[in-house]
Amino acid sequence: MTGALRGLRRFLDFLYLAAGILAALCLIAILLLIVAQMVARWTGEIFPGAANYAGYAMAAASFFAFANALNRGSHIRVSLLLNAVPKAFRRVLEIWCFGIATAVMWYFTYYAYWFAYWSWKFNEVSQAQDATPMWIPQSVMVIGGCILAISLTDHLIHVIFRGDHRIKRDLVDQSFAE
Repeated sequence: MTGALRGLRRFLDFLYLAAGILAALCLIAILLLIVAQMVARWTGEIFPGAANYAGYAMAAASFFAFANALNRGSHIRVSLLLNAVPKAFRRVLEIWCFGIATAVMWYFTYYAYWFAYWSWKFNEVSQAQDATPMWIPQSVMVIGGCILAISLTDHLIHVIFRGDHRIKRDLVDQSFAE
C-alpha cells in the first residue's frame, strides 16, 4: 500500500511540474508570436490572428501554472493570520480554506468542461481573422483547472490526515509575514 501511495505522490508531483513546464512553454510561444508579428509588420506582411494566438497562449500559461504555483508557495495566502492562531485552530482554518477552494475549483472545472463541450458541439469559432475553433483554447482552461482542482484536493487530504499542507514556503512569504 505504501508503494502505491509513493507512486501516486510521484505522479502528482510530476503532473504539477509538467503543468508548470507547459506554462513556461506557453510564455515562450507568446514571445515568439510577438516577435513574428513585429517582423511581419516591419516587412509589410500581415500575420492574421497573432494577437489572438498570443491571448490563447497567455490563458493557457495562466491555467497551467496555477497548480505548480500553489505547490511552490506562490499563491497569495494569509499566512500572517495562520501563523498568529494556535496550531489546532490553524488546522481547522487550513481545512476550511482548502475545502472551499477545492469545491470552487471543481465547480469551475465542471462548468468549464460544459462550456468547451457546447462550443465544440455548436462548432463555435472566434470572430477574429484566425477563426479558431473556440473549444481548443477553452479545453486548455478545463485541463489547467482540473490540474489545480486535483492539487487543491491533494492538499486538502494532506491537511486532514497529516495536519499540514505540502506547500513549499516561498522566501517572499517568509520575509514579509514572519
